[in-house]
Amino acid sequence: MNKNIIIVLTLLALMISVFASGCTDQSGEDTTIEEEKLVVAVSILPQQEFVEKIAGNNINVVVLIPPGASPATHEPTAGQLREVADAKAYFTVGSGLPFENVWLDKIKTVNYDMRIFDCSEGITIMEMHEEEEEHHDMEIGEEDMEEKDTHEHGGLDPHIWTSPLNAKIMVENTYLGLIEIDPANKETYLQNKEAYLKELDEADQRIRATLGEEDGSFMTYHPSWNYFATEYGLDMITIEEEGKEPSPKDMQRLIDEAKEKNISVIFVQAQFSTQSAKAIADAIDGQVVTVDPLAKDYINNLDNIAEAFSQSIIKE
Repeated sequence: MNKNIIIVLTLLALMISVFASGCTDQSGEDTTIEEEKLVVAVSILPQQEFVEKIAGNNINVVVLIPPGASPATHEPTAGQLREVADAKAYFTVGSGLPFENVWLDKIKTVNYDMRIFDCSEGITIMEMHEEEEEHHDMEIGEEDMEEKDTHEHGGLDPHIWTSPLNAKIMVENTYLGLIEIDPANKETYLQNKEAYLKELDEADQRIRATLGEEDGSFMTYHPSWNYFATEYGLDMITIEEEGKEPSPKDMQRLIDEAKEKNISVIFVQAQFSTQSAKAIADAIDGQVVTVDPLAKDYINNLDNIAEAFSQSIIKE
């Protein structure tokens, strides 16, 4: 009898040990809740904001393009790919983001069971900034034009999230994806989504009040703000052309245009070179200001950007 009791107690101790090891890490902290969370992947930080606003603490988000990285040049790390291997879904920007064009098919091979949700569905994808395209076309011959039409990625502008009205559509698409992979939390996600859509509407109203209704022009190195400019009636003048620094002829044209339109601020972002922007700013006795379309704190960032544009724009 004593022997049987010893065996039962030993088995019980082993079961407790196994259970405890599954609930704690090496530091002794409880990790059960963390392990139960679903994992989803996104491309950019604003999308992380969208997922977290809807799902709260129910979802862990893997961001493939981290702070400070460029969507044009970033390559996913081995650590990121290991995290993607556990993801239930990948929410793509879907509008021709260079990172997704290059890496999405390769990322899929890490996790064939991962659902792919295109957050651009329902959004009209714009061509790259017309002034930039037209000026570049004037400087290349007919044969080059034919090659340009054949080989470029359609000249599409991927920066759809810079308009809060587009962001609302992206949030809606994100919500629809989340309730597919986690239907048990549909009601919570619906309430959170509706609350965040209201915040985006309020942000849109504030931006319109900040910028006013009259047209104005601003100059930026990288053409990130076409959707924002179009939504709020602004003229965006870009320095970079198809990822290339402007020629000396282009530089003089940009300097002349900045002077003509009384532009004194050149906007740049940390992911790109500021050399040309600084040269133009020096020539017009202006300044360079950094704005970030990829910041995670989406609404507060747009408020700050609207204020920066408002202070720099000379109304026409």
